[in-house]
Amino acid sequence: MIRDFDKLNDGETELVLKAPFLVCILIAGADGKIDRKEIKSAIAIAEKKHKKAGVLEAFFKELSQDFEDKLKILIQSYPYESTQRNPLIVSELIELNRIWSKLPANFSAEYYDTLKDIAEGIASSSGGVLGISAIDPEEAKYIQLSMIQKPVAR
Repeated sequence: MIRDFDKLNDGETELVLKAPFLVCILIAGADGKIDRKEIKSAIAIAEKKHKKAGVLEAFFKELSQDFEDKLKILIQSYPYESTQRNPLIVSELIELNRIWSKLPANFSAEYYDTLKDIAEGIASSSGGVLGISAIDPEEAKYIQLSMIQKPVAR
């Protein structure tokens, strides 16, 4: 178990471990299809974070193990249609807001920034020509992760 999770119950721990995958699915699948390039981008972001994780080192060590397999399994547990899937994912991500206070302030702040990095990285990974207009309008609706409040410094 990750030391920073000692105040979380099992459901909250699962959500914190699952949220980066949820962000991947939400952003990559916002346009109705999750392509290989977006999955590869998500894997690259997770591996990069694992190497320079700082406060999140133990978290990303666990997260990056079998990342692609975990992501594929999770994708299969949600409806195929983005119009049905996205509201479910948004409602799960909203639950992070009530757990910020149970996590160390430096962990929750860095974790929040990481979720935003994942969203932006995936959104800009596919589409567009030479990086111009790479973010799909559907992805743009979710890229700011407005359903998740920035943790308050304590």
